[in-house]
Amino acid sequence: MRVILAEDSTLLREGLVRLLADEGHEVVAALGDAVTLLKEVEEHRPDIVVVDIRMPPTHTVEGLRAAVEIREHRPEVGVLVLSQHIERTYAAQLLAANAERVGYLLKDRVAQVEEFLDALERIHAGGAVIDPEVVRQLLIRTTHGDPLARLTPRERSVLETLAQGHTNTAIAEQLHISLSAVEKNLNAVFDKLDLTGTTGYNRRILAVLRYLES
Repeated sequence: MRVILAEDSTLLREGLVRLLADEGHEVVAALGDAVTLLKEVEEHRPDIVVVDIRMPPTHTVEGLRAAVEIREHRPEVGVLVLSQHIERTYAAQLLAANAERVGYLLKDRVAQVEEFLDALERIHAGGAVIDPEVVRQLLIRTTHGDPLARLTPRERSVLETLAQGHTNTAIAEQLHISLSAVEKNLNAVFDKLDLTGTTGYNRRILAVLRYLES
């Protein structure tokens, strides 16, 4: 795939360039700020953009703003946002408009090469990827008034794995349960989260968004 990197850490940026090249991908641009990112996207039309949330000059939300704008104007371009810490508001903002070809990973996940490359592949295929640690932290923060609190431990495990962007088959493999058990638990989750009137992939990602909006 053709990739644009926007990361102000020279060490991480150059490391990602080498990693992606070794895997057969083409890095068409590697930037140290978000200012020129939109221009580079228009020029190169990449398959995926990997961008840090906090970029120069203010190191606040320049990368996030660029990611949201790319998703608004170039929805065919996948976007993987990297963050140093869990920032649920940013994750919700990124996913709110369209939960396809998008990912939110903590930077620590990049060091786990296979997981990082797998996330890129899933985003390129049209999926959504949320860092497992983000999902775990959001589970911890649920309250008794939250519909998530009504989920059984098994339903929580299934939803947690779903939130990481996995298919039903992959969920079954990771949790060592049958495919029918995955489907049964997901249907229970959808019922408890009042998502029975929604169908298909959107219902799956709406269940994940309930974490981010709570």
